[in-house]
Amino acid sequence: MNYTLVDSHAHLDGSRFVEDLDDVLARANEHGIEYILTVGCDLESSRRSIDLALRYPQIYATVGIHPHDAVTADEAAIDELRQMMQSVDKVVAIGETGLDFYRDRAPRPQQRQAFRSQIRLARELKKPLVIHDRDAHDEVMTILEEEQANEVGGILHCFSGDLEMARRCIDLGFYISFPGTLTYPKNEQLQDIARALPIDRCLVETDCPYLAPQKWRGKRNEPSYVRATAEFLAELKGLTFDDVARVTSLNCHRLFGFGHIDQSTKIAYTIRNSLYLNITNRCTNSCTFCAKFKDFTVKGHQLCLEREPDFDEVIDAIGDPAAFDEVVFCGYGEPLLRLELVKQIASWLKKEGKQVRINSDGQANLVHGRNILPELAGLVDAISISLNAPDAATYQHHCQSEFGEAGYAAILDFLKEAKKQIPSVTATAVTLPGLDIEACRAIAEEIGVDFRAREYNDLG
Repeated sequence: MNYTLVDSHAHLDGSRFVEDLDDVLARANEHGIEYILTVGCDLESSRRSIDLALRYPQIYATVGIHPHDAVTADEAAIDELRQMMQSVDKVVAIGETGLDFYRDRAPRPQQRQAFRSQIRLARELKKPLVIHDRDAHDEVMTILEEEQANEVGGILHCFSGDLEMARRCIDLGFYISFPGTLTYPKNEQLQDIARALPIDRCLVETDCPYLAPQKWRGKRNEPSYVRATAEFLAELKGLTFDDVARVTSLNCHRLFGFGHIDQSTKIAYTIRNSLYLNITNRCTNSCTFCAKFKDFTVKGHQLCLEREPDFDEVIDAIGDPAAFDEVVFCGYGEPLLRLELVKQIASWLKKEGKQVRINSDGQANLVHGRNILPELAGLVDAISISLNAPDAATYQHHCQSEFGEAGYAAILDFLKEAKKQIPSVTATAVTLPGLDIEACRAIAEEIGVDFRAREYNDLG
């Protein structure tokens, strides 16, 4: 399936698009850009943005007063923003607002006041914010926190802070948006941030007509170019373009409410060039870090099962597996709770010549009361087992196994037995705050299996 993109921040109302806007929008459509958010920077540009949203079905608008124009953000101007927001359904956010201490085109006290006023308006109207931040990172974060912007969330557009700031923004319920500057060869800090953040909190934008990606650097930017940024982000994160398009479009839908997103439950779902099988939501653990207690979505796929699928339903969901590098038993649950189904499907997949992997919590022998690993020999090529701690007490604290601390000992035994039956065995650990990852790695090395650290809050 080919997924479409959203340009989450554009300035289509300006003079540089007057002559050829229809051609610009046609090129965007040709490159798979389904929606564009055009952003107001003062009262006049907000009005023009609304006009564009009313004229073109693919365009949505924001209204706001940029920090450069903060001196105009008096009570009457804020009231006009309120009226704009309330009068047109396609106005979906407040902004661009924030602080700009680089150019300082408005006095800083007035920038701060305009920023606070627009956050309060967003909270009043229950609409997200589009935040501009240039050389004002600490104050932007302080004001967002003091004004309780977490109640509405929003975007840190054209992000220029560090990784710590990005994580603080995410904790406040904000998304981090990457422009074409992400593709610049020397922009290594921003690229490192993009690698580190969960894609579920990322967006892509042009900020057109400014900041074109490297291929068009120095030229007028336009929405079709956001595809290059998305492709570059996919490369940085080891994902496919479809992964990035699917997830960032869902992120925009959740934040702004526009777009048609398929959130039907998936039995089989793709990430990268792998096909994942979601066959149960049951688990022997209640991990404190498990995202399913908040949301059953992984990389844009909805995994909340109404009931557990049978063999025929799973095979039907798989379809032709030829296009995939591997098939992975990994949904929002422990697949080996359904051992017989796993064996049936794995046997069918091996006849189709496919590589088979299982992601497991490693407690299946306790569940079934026997060593099940010989039953997987010849059917499973690789298994990843969640170690997640260097000792039983830490494991139980984070993972809350129904077997108590005995669950951890069972995992160590499972790793040792898996080595005898399955060609590739990997112990994994989520990089939880304060967890001794190197101690986990040492245990894996002692057992003689591979080890992989998994980013906290970055699933799939």
